[in-house]
Amino acid sequence: MTLDLQLRMVLVVACALVDADGRVLLAQRPQGKALAGLWEFPGGKLEAGERPETGLIRELREELGIDVREPCLAPLTFASHGYESFHLLMPLYVCRRWEGIVTPNEGQKLAWVKPRDMRSYPMPPADEPLIAHLIDLL
Repeated sequence: MTLDLQLRMVLVVACALVDADGRVLLAQRPQGKALAGLWEFPGGKLEAGERPETGLIRELREELGIDVREPCLAPLTFASHGYESFHLLMPLYVCRRWEGIVTPNEGQKLAWVKPRDMRSYPMPPADEPLIAHLIDLL
């Protein structure tokens, strides 16, 4: 029998940006942040009262310097993962169209990766199960 502790729920949004060659953008978490060095899908935490799509558009502009229109975001799946001190709920959107040039505005390393090669990039536990959905899609 397991004890179900009440953990704080954290809602973050993530995006699989897909280029013309079917590669997906991964960003490496910078030093000084939790899970530093691991690769993840761009995105981040929502602000109070912010809708997931609006928050993702804001995060992509801040992190990568690109502009995404809401109709270009297609929900694909979500991650639900319990970490030690919180529970993460993370919808994953797919985006194939954006304006601007992807730029690492927060000093993060970026990599365009074929979905079948993503498992060679160490990722946070919540992100890993999302790979199979991208392999099936792309």
